[in-house]
Amino acid sequence: MKTVFSTNNVHARDRFDFWHGVACKNLVDHNSLPECRLTFGAQIETGYLGNLELVLFRNSPMQVSHTARHIARAKSDHVFVCRQAAGMVFLKQDTREIALEAGDVALLDPRLPYEGRFSADSETLVLKVTRRELEARIGKTRDMVARSIKPLRAEDRLMSSLCAMLPSLAGKIDCTSEEMVGNHVLDLIAVSLAKTMEAGRPRISSAKALVLLNIRSVIEARMTDPSLDAQAVADAVGVSVRYANAILAEHDTSIMRLLQARRLARCRYALEDPNQAHRTVSEIAYGWGFSDMTHFGRRFKKAYGILPSEYQIIARQAGCKGLRSVRPE
Repeated sequence: MKTVFSTNNVHARDRFDFWHGVACKNLVDHNSLPECRLTFGAQIETGYLGNLELVLFRNSPMQVSHTARHIARAKSDHVFVCRQAAGMVFLKQDTREIALEAGDVALLDPRLPYEGRFSADSETLVLKVTRRELEARIGKTRDMVARSIKPLRAEDRLMSSLCAMLPSLAGKIDCTSEEMVGNHVLDLIAVSLAKTMEAGRPRISSAKALVLLNIRSVIEARMTDPSLDAQAVADAVGVSVRYANAILAEHDTSIMRLLQARRLARCRYALEDPNQAHRTVSEIAYGWGFSDMTHFGRRFKKAYGILPSEYQIIARQAGCKGLRSVRPE
């Protein structure tokens, strides 16, 4: 993590204005009002872990608001997973109001207006997640914003604890491991959001989200099995193939296309990993459930624009850093 701003070396009269400019640039455009300008103190750290952008900030008491005017100027399409590390923050979005204490997690959507009020000695970690990646796991998130996830259930404690570790991992592990950790974090966040919705009053959207999450879980757990097919996945989830594919169609995929995409991603990770440099391309492909090398090579090139053997050579010569240029957006 890199400290991009601290009020420690800024004159008291300028601290808040400097902070506000940096916060708008690194997090989201917003209005803010400190409890006291002259005693205001804050610090912002940023970093990356795989596809996750991390923003960790500490600040004195203040109020913030993200309005329709700010939304109209927004260019990125991220959602915010907020974990309170210390102090408290009171959030309001989409008619819901919550109070986050240390360890609590909540989802905020910058496409919608929101308000926040931070206590003294507040410390908040924000994971900026691309909307597409989260919705691919759990469906539309509108009903999930501003719902406090407290670390009471085992899965919620695991999710919160892993989120808390991310700043210490950013820049400390290789990029292949970063992507795998980032994907696991998103999977855990999706589980917690789905169960939080399930605990409330029944909703059709949450039922679909749980089916979607279960499909992904079965595929992740059994993708090394070359005999895994759409019927086996649907049977494990307890739905028909037709129903499962109808849900996945809302995300422009199907059981078999999702299975293939996850197998290809796992193979790509293995080809990049210097610890697996001794493995052949065919060994890796067979290990992740492919049974036809011609089919594997053709699918890999379509997905990543390069043959798997060529990809492995680049990995060995240039390392992970050099591979980013051949990865798809």
